[in-house]
Amino acid sequence: MSQNTNRQALIKADELEHFLDWTSKNGMQHEYDTIKHKIFIYHQACRLGDVRLPMTAVYAPEKAGIKWEEKNHILCMVKAGMAAVGYFENGINISHKVFRAYMVRKKQGKSQIKYLKTKGKSRAGSRVRLGESEIFFNQINERISNYLDTYPIDYIGYSCSKTLWPFLFKPGSTLQNNKHLLYKIPVHIQQPTYDRMLEINGLLLKATLRLEDVAPNLLAEYFEQNRESSHEDEQW
Repeated sequence: MSQNTNRQALIKADELEHFLDWTSKNGMQHEYDTIKHKIFIYHQACRLGDVRLPMTAVYAPEKAGIKWEEKNHILCMVKAGMAAVGYFENGINISHKVFRAYMVRKKQGKSQIKYLKTKGKSRAGSRVRLGESEIFFNQINERISNYLDTYPIDYIGYSCSKTLWPFLFKPGSTLQNNKHLLYKIPVHIQQPTYDRMLEINGLLLKATLRLEDVAPNLLAEYFEQNRESSHEDEQW
C-alpha cells in the first residue's frame, strides 16, 4: 500500500481484506454506499475516511467482508481530438483502439465545439472540424457497440469533460442507451493514450483509501504498522 500527500492511499486487492479486518478489530464501523461502491469508515460516529472498492470486489455485509468476481469491462477515455477505448477481461486488456480527429483550432488551442459557444461556424475550416468531430464520436460509440455485441460487459468506465457529453452521449448513441453500465472514472486524465488507459485499469483494480481531516486519525496508524509493506508511489 502507498500513501500520498493528498491523504489518499492505494490498497492492493490481496491486502484489502486485511485492512478491513484491522479496522473492525480496532473498534471501527463500516457503512457501504452501493452507488459510489465505497465503504465509509466510522469510529464513535466520527467519519475517519472511505474506501473506494476495486471494480472486481463485491461487499458482502452478511459476512462483514469482501468477495471477488471476475468481470469484463470497457474503458472509454475522451479528450477533444483524442480518445482511447479498450475491452478488458478480468482485468486483462484484450482489445483497444486509439482515435484521433482534427478538432482543435491551432491558433486558439481550443476545440471547435468549445469555439462554437461564442463564434459562428460558416468558415470552411470550421465545417471540416465539425465533420471530423461527428465522425470521431460515432467511431467511439461504434467501437463500444461492437464490444457490447461480442462480449458480456459488466460496466463501462468513462472519462470525458462535461463540454463533450452532449456529443458522446447524444440521444440514440450506444453509451446513452447503456447508461446503466456507466461508471465515471474517478481520475483526471490529461492524455487518453493506450499506456494511460492501462494505468487507469490497474488503479481501478485496487482500492483507494481517502482519509478525512480529523485528528487523531486512527486509520493513519495502519500505515505506521504496515510501513514495511509500502513499496509503490502511485498517484491518482
